[in-house]
Amino acid sequence: MTTQPRIAPPARGLFALEGRTFAELGLFFQTLPWLRSLPKGDGHPVLVLPGFTTSDLATTPLRRYLRRQGYDAYGWALGRNLGPTPRIEALMMRRLHTIYHQSGRQVSLVGWSLGGIFARELARDAPNMVRQVITLGSPFAASPRATNVWRLFEQLSGQSVDELVEERLATMVMPPPVPSTAIYSKSDGVASWRACREQEAPLTDNVRVPGSHCGLGHNPVAVAVIADRLALPEDQWRRFDRQELLKRSLHRSLRTLLPLERSEPADCAPPDPILPTANP
Repeated sequence: MTTQPRIAPPARGLFALEGRTFAELGLFFQTLPWLRSLPKGDGHPVLVLPGFTTSDLATTPLRRYLRRQGYDAYGWALGRNLGPTPRIEALMMRRLHTIYHQSGRQVSLVGWSLGGIFARELARDAPNMVRQVITLGSPFAASPRATNVWRLFEQLSGQSVDELVEERLATMVMPPPVPSTAIYSKSDGVASWRACREQEAPLTDNVRVPGSHCGLGHNPVAVAVIADRLALPEDQWRRFDRQELLKRSLHRSLRTLLPLERSEPADCAPPDPILPTANP
C-alpha cells in the first residue's frame, strides 16, 4: 500500500468562513481596472478546469478576464466536476488535444481545487501540449482526507478515497514535467494548505495568497499571480517575483491583502488574515 502524508483537514472554523468568497468576488470586480493594467497575454490558449461540484460557470469571471488580457481562454465544457472517471479523463484529454491542434500552440492549464489535480495529470500525460500548469488550492500532495469534502466526494463520485490514494498518490505528489505554480492559502477552509504545495524542484513554485478556498478563482491577488505567470514568454519560465506585483498594487483595497509572498518553509508562518470586505 502507498505510504501517504497524514495531513489533517482545515479547522471547522475556517470551513465556516468560506462565505468570504462573496467578498472576494466583489473585490475582484472592484479591482478590475488594476488587474487589467497587468501585462497582456500573447494570445496562447488557456484551459481552465473547475473545482469539485462546480462547472464552467464558476470560472466565468476568470476566463472573461483572461480573454480581455489577450488569451484564448477555454472552459472544460464537461458540466459539473464530480470526480475522475475513465470517461471524464478521456474527454479532458480530447479537449486538450483539440485546443492544441486547432491553435498550433502549447496550452496553459489553470485548475481550481480538483481541477488543478486534473491539470497536473494532463500535463504528465501530454507534456508536449502543455506550456505550464497553475493550480489553485489543489490538494494533490496528500490523501483526500486532508480536505473537508472527502465524504461528499465519496457520495457524489461513488469512489472510495482510500482506493484512489492507493492507486494514484505515489505519482500525484510528483511535480509534472512542465513548469508548475501552486497557489494556496493558509486560511483555506476546504483543503489543507499543506496538501496544496509543490515539492521543491527547478520548475516548481509555491505562492501563498490570503483568502478562502471557494474564492481562489476570483480572488484578485490570486488572479494577479495567474496573470503574471501566463504573461511569461514561452520557454522563459521563472519563479514568481512578489516585488513586481507589489509595485503595481496601487489599489487601496488590494494593498490591505499584501504582502503576498512565495511560500516559506512549512509551519513557520501564522494563518492568513481573514479577507476584508470590498468596501474601499
